Amino acid sequence: MSSDQRLIFKIASEGWEFEQIHRLNYSTFVEEIPQHEENPNQLLVDRFHQENSYIICLREKHLVGMLAIRGKRPFSLDYKLENLDSYLPESKSIIEIRLLSVDRRYRTGRILKGLLSLLFEQVEIHGYDLAVISATLTQFGLHKHLGFIPFGPIVGGKGAYFQPMYATPEAYKALKEKFRLIDGIDRFSPSLNRVVNLLPGPVGINKSVRDTFSDIPLSHRSEKFVNDFQHTRAKLCELVNSRNVEILMGSGSLANDCIAAQLSVNFGQGLILSNGEFGNRLIDHATRFGLNYHKLQIGWGEIFDLDFILDKLSENQNIDWLWAVHCETSTGVMNDLEGLKEICMDKGIRLCMDSVSSIGTVPIDLNGVYLASGVSGKGLGSFPSLSMVFYNHEIQPISNRIPRYLDLGLYSTSKGIPFTISSNLLYALKKAVEVVNPNHRYQEILALSSWLRQRLNQIGFKILADEANASPALITIALTGWISSQNLGKRLEQQGYLLSYRSEYLLKRNWIQISLMGECSQDIFHPLLDLLEKIHSQASRAS
Repeated sequence: MSSDQRLIFKIASEGWEFEQIHRLNYSTFVEEIPQHEENPNQLLVDRFHQENSYIICLREKHLVGMLAIRGKRPFSLDYKLENLDSYLPESKSIIEIRLLSVDRRYRTGRILKGLLSLLFEQVEIHGYDLAVISATLTQFGLHKHLGFIPFGPIVGGKGAYFQPMYATPEAYKALKEKFRLIDGIDRFSPSLNRVVNLLPGPVGINKSVRDTFSDIPLSHRSEKFVNDFQHTRAKLCELVNSRNVEILMGSGSLANDCIAAQLSVNFGQGLILSNGEFGNRLIDHATRFGLNYHKLQIGWGEIFDLDFILDKLSENQNIDWLWAVHCETSTGVMNDLEGLKEICMDKGIRLCMDSVSSIGTVPIDLNGVYLASGVSGKGLGSFPSLSMVFYNHEIQPISNRIPRYLDLGLYSTSKGIPFTISSNLLYALKKAVEVVNPNHRYQEILALSSWLRQRLNQIGFKILADEANASPALITIALTGWISSQNLGKRLEQQGYLLSYRSEYLLKRNWIQISLMGECSQDIFHPLLDLLEKIHSQASRAS
């Protein structure tokens, strides 16, 4: 392989990557190592495929190497070796490494080093403190050189014998330090591959969702569209545990205007909470609709004390509704939805929530919430310009009090489609909510966010909201005076990384944000972190 042929190391995520994984698996563990029976499809789908994470090496769009990792018991070694734990040192969390395979045409040390480098980072992210592997006897010496320790008897059968081995954190940390000194491993090069979108909107979008968006438009009155529209509504309600949802053509501001419009009819006094830009915008929505409300404002990035809210409600016994932001996008702070639900339920107050930046990024339960807004173009991972209002009660049209387009009752009595709606946007949203396993996505965002926060802190950056009270999908960096958010953002853009810094409220405070709302994976962050570390070091020396 010539020196200019670039290798990409990443976590497998695309359908074509998994198909090539099954083919390389067959080539290695059927044709080369006769561990499994031949089949006419020449595909070998691992029995733990749905639970595996695959670390892969690509040359252009050709898979040249892989390994699988899995932390769920029982391992494949549990089936081969009785009482596996009796052979192992004490540990809190074990990972099994399997299916290490490199295309015979590309067996160089560079590919193995790249796969193992990304493996070490996954071990750190998830906190594994022991790794086990079944090494073929022909690769026993290699694995021993890598720091793996043999244990127990040889397992397997004729032509496919394996030595069980394990590695401690000390072993792979030592090996990782050696690899750190090796040049030329390109996990991801945004300038040569694609722009990395780390914005809170529009977000990075899965290819299958992008492909769906380009389909031929359908009439919003066609039977197929109506059926698929109802299916999408049901999936959205299932995602957030809500009885009803209306889907609107417009942004999150439209959804919040619809909430304000509902509150403007036959409702008494309200209380609006604000600890950031989007709490302030709720105040603006309420003011424009002439709502009768009190406001409770605290500093940006601060956390509401529930007792403080109770005191405010005690001072105003006539409060009929409370409106707040769940995830305050401007800071990354997560306000306490469950605590607010409990307060409002106890006092008979209607709770309304701006859930625009939380739906699709964290588990959320809107049962007991009166009205809540959401959008398609953030955590749900689709294109912008669809918004939604969730609710758990019956809504009737209000023909003479609010504009038609803001009348949720009109949507409710028209099967959700009183006006033209883009089938392209709807089907993209439908695909987005179907292709993602929510629980798996929430865990991935949380693990990636925790690792990223740790690395940013190590470099020396100050993160605005502490991890316990922050959305895992939003990291707001409060820059010191000697680093300009505008200059930093532009410099990162030149390197292919899009971070949020252009909003007036961010520029004013010298903040910059990394969003994990869209499609992204851990492998894209290494060049970004290297660049941020270099910039921080340069700025520190110059200050």
